[in-house]
Amino acid sequence: MSGSANNPISVFLQLTLVCSAAVWILIIWSGHLNMGYGLVIPAIMWCPALAALSTCRLLGWELSSLGWRWPQPKYLAAAYFVPVAYASVAYGAVWALHLGGWNSEFVSLVADGFGLKGFPTWASFTLAITCLATGGVIQNVSMTLGEEIGWRGFLVPELANRMSYTKTSLLSGLIWAAWHSPLLLFADFNNVGTNRWYALCCFSFTCISMSFMLAWFRLKSDSLWPAVLFHASHNVFFPIVFDNLIRNTGHTLMYTTVFGAFPACTTGLFALYFWSRREEIGQSSNNARARLSSIAPVAPARAKHAQTTLVPPQLESRKHSSLTFVP
Repeated sequence: MSGSANNPISVFLQLTLVCSAAVWILIIWSGHLNMGYGLVIPAIMWCPALAALSTCRLLGWELSSLGWRWPQPKYLAAAYFVPVAYASVAYGAVWALHLGGWNSEFVSLVADGFGLKGFPTWASFTLAITCLATGGVIQNVSMTLGEEIGWRGFLVPELANRMSYTKTSLLSGLIWAAWHSPLLLFADFNNVGTNRWYALCCFSFTCISMSFMLAWFRLKSDSLWPAVLFHASHNVFFPIVFDNLIRNTGHTLMYTTVFGAFPACTTGLFALYFWSRREEIGQSSNNARARLSSIAPVAPARAKHAQTTLVPPQLESRKHSSLTFVP
């Protein structure tokens, strides 16, 4: 990935760095992620989207190449429930091994705050969790969309045009983790108080593991929406639901939250499962090419290139050879 002026990945990453740095400075200066009444959080999460949209504009690409098409419902359903599954396994293990307790105070607080006086606690809590699992996820989509337009809408397909699924997932995960690291190391993103370097290691491993799943959904479905929903589901069930249901009994925070060991382990196991199904991405690409070839003939040069690419032809619509970066 050499060259900068006409390399779309380089242009995107440079723009992401510039946009994000402006927000990083404010957060690090204040020391608090929730500074500015929390309005900087959607601002920082939309920096990758701004960079992706700007890159497409500068390089003359169609915005449709970012994966706006609506996917098959099965991919959306899987994207929603996979984070619930690996969070349940992680926190279930913490409870089973007596590394953390059940936070009954949180249950009562949520039930009381739900506002149904005279309703049984368990019923109010169930309704509250149901609202979080639906409305909360939908609300969170407005923020995760900003990240996913950049990371999975733009970056992953571009990497997949150049390298294997494994390398694409690994590199995109490293970039994603590095993008979070300034706020983890120099602000209070790691608000649970564990050692920052330990937190960085666990969080980075979780990001990379999630990237294997997110890249699979993006390339398999040819849509960014499963990644958006996956990310939103993760952001609701981890910090809002499961983290609050755990009571710290001493060293619990070493094993829980996205900065702990157990989520890193369970996301790693799930990532291994998706990696074992990496061949399905190539099969999906071949099926898509077959459908297109039945409608219109493929030019010889295009057909030759199609044999080496990992992603569906829709994602190959971006032109590379004649691109120039306009300052």
